[in-house]
Amino acid sequence: MVNSRDEIAKNAKIYVNEAVDCMISDGLVAFDVAEAFMHERAARIASGKANELIWFLEHESLYTAGTSAESKDLLTPDRFPVFHTGRGGEYTYHGPGQRVVYVMLDLSKRGRDVRAFVAALEAWIIDSLFVFNVVGERREDRVGVWVKRDAGKEDKIAALGIRLRKWVSFHGISINVEPELEHFSGIVPCGISQHGVTSLVDLGLPVTMTDLDGVLKDKFTSIFGGELNLV
Repeated sequence: MVNSRDEIAKNAKIYVNEAVDCMISDGLVAFDVAEAFMHERAARIASGKANELIWFLEHESLYTAGTSAESKDLLTPDRFPVFHTGRGGEYTYHGPGQRVVYVMLDLSKRGRDVRAFVAALEAWIIDSLFVFNVVGERREDRVGVWVKRDAGKEDKIAALGIRLRKWVSFHGISINVEPELEHFSGIVPCGISQHGVTSLVDLGLPVTMTDLDGVLKDKFTSIFGGELNLV
């Protein structure tokens, strides 16, 4: 029986040698605009009318609630706009300085294994962070990518949450480059109060969005296959 996420990802048929579109948006993208775009693109992918797509963007400051979100974890409901989504997970923050990558992939040709897909997304983040000498780690009891700090403390540096429709994924991952970390105090991030949140800059690394994007694109193809087409 396969138990660890590493084994799940290794044994899954996630890698597909087909072209994947890649879009990078400048400026801040409104969440409702992004969500509408994802719904439309996922439907086109499912019907065979569009290529798979990964979309790099930043949002204005906001909170999103996944399907497991509890109202008690929204500590300051009037601070930023709150969007209720159909993705998995609980509350999270998005805002300037955080790289969001929405991942619209067709799992019907990538093994139809949701656990393996989540493990592959985590591996994508971890492999990318390692290029910047950041050791990101999984935790079996909580989704996301974590880094160890002093005195046994752990902080979350990246989050993920996905939704599937007709086996096409949307939503995706977020990595903290240089967001305002205090903004996470308005929620209990992912329902976890006993650990903190960090970023690449908070760890003392002057990484830019462009730096991170280049690494993410390279590591994406090594895990998910294919060739990225900038659109």
